[in-house]
Amino acid sequence: MRSLHHCPAPAKLNLFLHVVGRRADGYHLLQSVFQLIDRGDTLHFDLRDDDRIVRTSEVPGVPQEQDLIVRALRLLQAEYARRHGRLPPGIDVAIEKILPMGGGLGGGSSDAATALMAGNHLWQAGFTQQELMAIGLPLGADIPFFLFGQTAFVEGVGEGLQAVVGPDCWYVVIEPGVSVPTPAIFSAPDLTRDTAPVTIADFSSSLAVSGKQNGFGKNDLQDVAERLFPPVAEAVRWLSGYGDARMTGSGACVFCAFPGEREADQVLAQVPKQWKAWKAHSLASHPMKSLLQINEL
Repeated sequence: MRSLHHCPAPAKLNLFLHVVGRRADGYHLLQSVFQLIDRGDTLHFDLRDDDRIVRTSEVPGVPQEQDLIVRALRLLQAEYARRHGRLPPGIDVAIEKILPMGGGLGGGSSDAATALMAGNHLWQAGFTQQELMAIGLPLGADIPFFLFGQTAFVEGVGEGLQAVVGPDCWYVVIEPGVSVPTPAIFSAPDLTRDTAPVTIADFSSSLAVSGKQNGFGKNDLQDVAERLFPPVAEAVRWLSGYGDARMTGSGACVFCAFPGEREADQVLAQVPKQWKAWKAHSLASHPMKSLLQINEL
């Protein structure tokens, strides 16, 4: 196997996001449900004849040395060398980037997770899912989720993952045209940091009783993002005319759930032209899980 092409790196939505505390080291303690959707970047991998990791596509604003894809593959390569006593071949990576940066969709983390899965497969490295999650975690708290590869109830700083059944629905997502830096949100003095903890049962029973695709909890980061970035507030206000609209992650993208594709299409046709908007369907599992047959936990 010399190449792997058309590898998906799906986006995620935070169906809710609560900040329930703060650790002594300053990291915020979160609770959320992460939902994969069928829209994302696409990556292509080719083995090289040397041991270099090279991104062959330009990504505006992201130098190769800072790219999570490159950094993740280099970490995996180093772990491979420790285990096998030699470096595996290098990899060329091309990326078709469609997810916005600073959108709260986890695009960079998803790209890195797909790269770890692809590298593990191309090198026949034999790392388990848990080992890949440990390799990816230092690069980003969302990376383990994408390797986990299914709808998850997430706790801690993002490392606590439990499978949960999510809604089967369609989403309309609006990109408000701003990039929201996560540190600006978490450092805001008016950020809610003491929301009462919930349980998986709270989320699951709400979904079962209400039958709604969304509507449980809230996004504690949204008020700060709306204050600092008015386009986020405008998008939430507009989309709220069609349902329970909210921001995902630390922003900036805003979404609303609909029971079917027809309803999503109807709303999509009404989105004001100043915004980029699209529809996506919920995914129960990561499309790479079956393709690459990652060893389970």
